[in-house]
Amino acid sequence: MCGIAGIVGKVCDRGKVEAMLRSLHHRGPDAQGVYTAEGGQAMLGSTRLSILDLSEAGSMPMVSVDGRYVISYNGEIYNYQELKEELADYPFKTATDTEVVLAAFQRWGERCLDHFLGMFAFLLWDTKEQRLFVARDRFGVKPLYYANVGRTLYLASEIKALHAAGVRRTPDHGMWATYFTHGHYQCDHRTFWEGVHSLPAGHMLWWQKGKITCRCWYDLADRIAHTPDERPVAVIKEEYLHLLKENVRLRFRSDVPVGINVSGGLDSSVLLGIVDAVSKHQEDVQAFTYVTGDARYDEDLWVEKMLEGKRHPWFRCSLRAEDVPTWAVEVQRIQDEPFGGIPTLAYAKVFAMARMQGTKVLLDGQGMDEQWAGYDYYRKALTGTAPGDIAVIQGTKQPLTRPACLTEEFCAQVLAPVYREPFQDALQNVQYRDITSTKLPRALRFSDRVSMQSSTELREPFLDHRLVELAFAQPQDRKIRGNVGKWLLREIAQDLLPAAVIDAPKRPLQTPQREWLRGELREWAEEMIQVALAQQPGDWLKRENVQQEWKMYVDGESDNSFYVWQWVNLGLMVGSSYSSQL
Repeated sequence: MCGIAGIVGKVCDRGKVEAMLRSLHHRGPDAQGVYTAEGGQAMLGSTRLSILDLSEAGSMPMVSVDGRYVISYNGEIYNYQELKEELADYPFKTATDTEVVLAAFQRWGERCLDHFLGMFAFLLWDTKEQRLFVARDRFGVKPLYYANVGRTLYLASEIKALHAAGVRRTPDHGMWATYFTHGHYQCDHRTFWEGVHSLPAGHMLWWQKGKITCRCWYDLADRIAHTPDERPVAVIKEEYLHLLKENVRLRFRSDVPVGINVSGGLDSSVLLGIVDAVSKHQEDVQAFTYVTGDARYDEDLWVEKMLEGKRHPWFRCSLRAEDVPTWAVEVQRIQDEPFGGIPTLAYAKVFAMARMQGTKVLLDGQGMDEQWAGYDYYRKALTGTAPGDIAVIQGTKQPLTRPACLTEEFCAQVLAPVYREPFQDALQNVQYRDITSTKLPRALRFSDRVSMQSSTELREPFLDHRLVELAFAQPQDRKIRGNVGKWLLREIAQDLLPAAVIDAPKRPLQTPQREWLRGELREWAEEMIQVALAQQPGDWLKRENVQQEWKMYVDGESDNSFYVWQWVNLGLMVGSSYSSQL
């Protein structure tokens, strides 16, 4: 697990690569390296968080045995031991998965990606052909950003590293307008910064002699048949449970301690049940849960029931209102783009505590709701009315954003979201949208940054593509039956969990953000909003409208805090030294 950076093309400057790596130190505090290609046409850099093969042999950038290929790699290939056996003719010198990626590319070329089970983003330089190969995992668990300036391509794990190399910090007004109007954090490859692109999940990129070619190597829609998987339920249960156990077992491959994030929900409970089924020593697997002191939101009582009779050391990570201003500044610094509010801060504290307790890897239950249609709004899709607005998605009574607070010139730059609908099944189209464009991409971005902020690796066992494909292909009534979401997953969980956990209604994992922003954090929130109004780039916000909406919010005339957090978040960004050019 690492931070990666690279420059290829006309202007390769070692000083710029080193500046990029300094900005990525949190992603890999254990080691740092830079490779310079002969002739200076390419430079690759890496900061290392040592998880497998803690010796210096695992340092990067890593060069293949024959000297042809050089890789800067971020991620984990969980089936690396099996692949290593398949590639036994390669003279391995390390016990890392990094070297397995090198050997796999040497054997299969770009088709090596289909052999990998895991999360990854990497830069691979071919010294013979003088070309760069770049790839990102199927669902985009690991990030990769790039900017093409003149005839020079800059690439890195985080946007801040590109800026550290001199890429201009110019806001993409269309992205910002879309965020404030529709609440969207992502539009295809675009970011909130002009000229800075995100390599989409499941995509690869080739660079050679200044020419860039980017194409998709994995698309969930291509892997799903147009007819539902009508095999007997018993067969699906057995296959899915087998894959669950295999994926959790593979993610315990580590030379450092592995822990688990635990909430009181079904997904987290399933993960805990599988962990206990495959791990031999519960006492070695620490569990972490965040709490806020508000019984309306905290889930520690549910978690306590789940852990009853088990031997996991359990840590409650407390986030209080007075913690928010300081943590918000730090999390914004690491995110580079707007993030999801106070729940992201609570999650950041979980990783900080895990690192403090000596746990360097955490497992998490992300992805079940998307593959098994667990959110309440999925039921609307059963009637053929697939929800397309974020306000419907969140289930609030009022619109989630406040476009009336934006200037007309700013609104004119909105990028109308367009979602592919590759399936005849309306439910699958909504699931596909959430997996590829909305919920999952933003959740993975928030989580990657706050985990790496504490130099902690986050592993997502439920995002193995085989699990997602199997669940996604099931008929509607195996996902939603009556008013019960994730129906078949609950059936699978019967042998793993207490009935009270399985049958519990879905509870959104939240914090008292709404109450705190109009209560204990009112003065701080108002200060951040005033900063946003005073320092906004150009004319984005209508001051009087924002102030009127803020007053109505404080008076309790709104049932959501999303738009308020947007303004607070803008204040955090324009008020920071890093984003002074916003």
